[in-house]
Amino acid sequence: MPRERVADFSVEYTQVLDADGAVDEELAPDVDDDLLETMYRTMKRSRRLDERAVALQRRGELGTYAPAMGQEAAQIGSALALRETDWMVPAFREHPAYLARGTAAHQILLYAMGMEEGAEIPAGSNDLPPSIAVGSQPLHAVGIGWGQAIDGADAAALTYFGDGATSEGDVYEALNLAGVYDAHAVFLCQNNQYAISVPRSGQTRAETLAQKAIAGGIEGRQVDGNDVLGVYAATMDALESAREGDPVFLEALTYRRLMHTTSDDPTRYRTAEEEEEWEEKDPIRRFERYLTDRGLLDDDAIERVEDEIEEELAAEIEQAREREAALDPADMFRFVYADLPSGIERQRAAFERDEADSGEGVSGDAE
Repeated sequence: MPRERVADFSVEYTQVLDADGAVDEELAPDVDDDLLETMYRTMKRSRRLDERAVALQRRGELGTYAPAMGQEAAQIGSALALRETDWMVPAFREHPAYLARGTAAHQILLYAMGMEEGAEIPAGSNDLPPSIAVGSQPLHAVGIGWGQAIDGADAAALTYFGDGATSEGDVYEALNLAGVYDAHAVFLCQNNQYAISVPRSGQTRAETLAQKAIAGGIEGRQVDGNDVLGVYAATMDALESAREGDPVFLEALTYRRLMHTTSDDPTRYRTAEEEEEWEEKDPIRRFERYLTDRGLLDDDAIERVEDEIEEELAAEIEQAREREAALDPADMFRFVYADLPSGIERQRAAFERDEADSGEGVSGDAE
């Protein structure tokens, strides 16, 4: 039978800053010095928060924590491209994006301490709480983006997910529905090379993850996810398209420098050589080189920024500890059931006995 080509596709790749911090001036976005400083400070703040949070988890002060070290440029560059009227729809590793959107570090720590108070979004803020279920949140972003399309709003929804989520049916459904309904949505896939311990090669034979958008009839693009200026420029362009009813899938090529979560051991599935190779592409290192070359940064300025962040995070950690200490753990029995089932009642009684034996006591009665 005769054969004919019915369609052709391509995937555009963007990089503004290379691994040495050299910039392609033709592609560089129009960013003033104040925004450059905000990018840098937020990236440094996020990384130090990760380091402090992992240490707190190891001491038993936090529950499971998912560090984002290495992915700061992918998140902060994209989050700073958002307008206040745009929506951010995160997964569970998006504390760099939350910081960029103005969330305080103690809120992030509260959530890691197991308190839902940490997921509380201030009134008027167009951010959704963290989403733990892999791949579910792109559907929420499509719902928001569809509503924006119906209203004719000059706004869009940006959703984050990892390379592992592209193996979930929910993501394909979201891409398809975004195309059908002209949703004002940008899908930002942080391809950090691993879905927990499964490498990208174990998930798909596709040459890129961005090309998965083709099945939904929307455009797929790639960007160097360790290049904060490239991510900012690519996200700005994608958001402009989305606000016109043309959703975009943006694959940010990056690398998770630490463990998937603090319950994971990456040495079981990654080599030291691979980690060293990606360390040379580190987003903060290359951005520091760029800012130094522009005369916006030197050793004294770096030390000053680090000292200020250290002082700020110390206060944020103390605030989280104070909030935690003020809570009564017996609340877990009070606000789920109007009438406690017998099994939960036995657990409550055992809990109260243990608390009394430890000398801490329990305030009030279960409701």
